[in-house]
Amino acid sequence: MAKEKQEKEITIESKLKALYELQQVDSEIDRLRVLQGELPQEVKDKGDEVEGLRFRLQNIEAEIKNLESQISERRVGIEQANAMIARYKQQQDNVRNNREYDNLTKEIEFQNSEIELCQKRIKEYTASLENHQEEKAKTIKSIEESTVDLNQKKAELNDILAETKQETENLKARALELEKHIDERYLNAFNRIRKNARNGLAVVTVERDSCAGCFNKIPAQRQLDIRLRKKIIVCEYCGRILVDPEMANEMKNAANK
Repeated sequence: MAKEKQEKEITIESKLKALYELQQVDSEIDRLRVLQGELPQEVKDKGDEVEGLRFRLQNIEAEIKNLESQISERRVGIEQANAMIARYKQQQDNVRNNREYDNLTKEIEFQNSEIELCQKRIKEYTASLENHQEEKAKTIKSIEESTVDLNQKKAELNDILAETKQETENLKARALELEKHIDERYLNAFNRIRKNARNGLAVVTVERDSCAGCFNKIPAQRQLDIRLRKKIIVCEYCGRILVDPEMANEMKNAANK
């Protein structure tokens, strides 16, 4: 019976140590992530901005192509109208009566109106085309500037990732190993507390008779239970798992040797 009790105590202490070390590992991963700062989000936002500018450029280029086509069509219309006017004038020289002459005159007037309308449209389309071409030039410049900025941010992020890649991978591997020695219910609680805690701390020590997470006082009897390491105890106020500071120091000293 005593042997079983001793094994149970060792098991609980081992779980506490695994939880505490997992917290230290995850906190270190958090620290490495903080080194990246806002760069990951900035890279994403800048990438989205460049894609948006490129889409805008495509629309501008499509509109320019459409305007150029409209101008070309109106110029062809003017050529056709001039050809019709020349033909009608030639026909006027061979009319047999005033009625035929008047009809041809009306046709010439109509074609002249078509020419004026085409010229008006060409003027409008040309003005719009110039505006679109200016907008295209500005958009291209914006794309170039944003792309330079994007590449700089990517380079900064890649440098940080390269510097911390091996360390991060080692820490993640260690975290997975530690998780194997932690009961699922405690692991789920650990992950839930970390997710909700502002500083990501799910396991904390007792410092100056208080929880190092929320700083509320821990009753003396509860502190004694924590020092005995015979059961997993959580803070009544914040729900964080509490560990004996002496145990934490022992682990830190062992890790530094």
